[in-house]
Amino acid sequence: MTPWTPADIPDLAGTTAIVTGANSGIGLPTARELARRGARVVVATRSADKGEAAVAEIRRAVPGADVVHGGLDLADQSSVRSFAATVGDTMDKLDLLVNNAGIAMIPRRMTKDGWELQFGTNHLGHFALTGLLLPLLLAAPKPRVVTVSSEAHAIGRIDFDDLGLERGYGRMKAYGRSKLANLLFALELQRRADAAGTSLTSVATHPGATATHIFKLGPLQPLLGVFLQSADAGAVTSLYAATSPQITGGEFVGPKLKLLTPSKTARSEELARRLWEVSTQLTGVRFEEIAYR
Repeated sequence: MTPWTPADIPDLAGTTAIVTGANSGIGLPTARELARRGARVVVATRSADKGEAAVAEIRRAVPGADVVHGGLDLADQSSVRSFAATVGDTMDKLDLLVNNAGIAMIPRRMTKDGWELQFGTNHLGHFALTGLLLPLLLAAPKPRVVTVSSEAHAIGRIDFDDLGLERGYGRMKAYGRSKLANLLFALELQRRADAAGTSLTSVATHPGATATHIFKLGPLQPLLGVFLQSADAGAVTSLYAATSPQITGGEFVGPKLKLLTPSKTARSEELARRLWEVSTQLTGVRFEEIAYR
């Protein structure tokens, strides 16, 4: 059997997509290949300069690409709401949301809303964004949400009494927790979408070890490309999850497009529900359209 490649992406003309963190890493080739197949793509980034540079790069690679930049800082809930409002004013539907942006293994810092930065950005930012865009997603015939997690989710633990990690911060500890939250969210989103009778498909991915700037290694940064796969190769997992008709909601797609089994913790429906409730309380975003009745 011939391996799946981005050339197998179906015609996406008439569809709309948002890719967060699409100015670099796997987000940039993800946005580029979606645009190549005809989707209207919003490159959602915190930096306007980097976002516009990414748009220009995509247009050079794909002449005539329908791609625009949108300002989005996932570490600032007011920015998330502003971005979602702008999208709502300019679109009547959203076919695809790729929750791709992320930060990894940084010193302990806080978001503008007072949350630990990796949890606040990687999980709460995307949780709120997805909920605010949910009406647009449900207006599309076959909406899909792809959330980039990681195999690092397996080391993640969530202590609801210490979400700020004030009793012991570790860079990898915080990263693993945020990726566990991503996976719990993606799986719970599918359960709620199914219970509400919607056509929404929620998929989680682990792209594999990829040479991106999510890891900050200082002078050792150039060595990433020696040992890790390229961003283009890493994006294949996201592109498959985003576009393949073979995808089933609730799947966790890994490198070489193999289906992965989430950790026992990530499969806990009780934990997922509690995280959802806490995330709702923190962000004020309620997902009314798919709320359990």
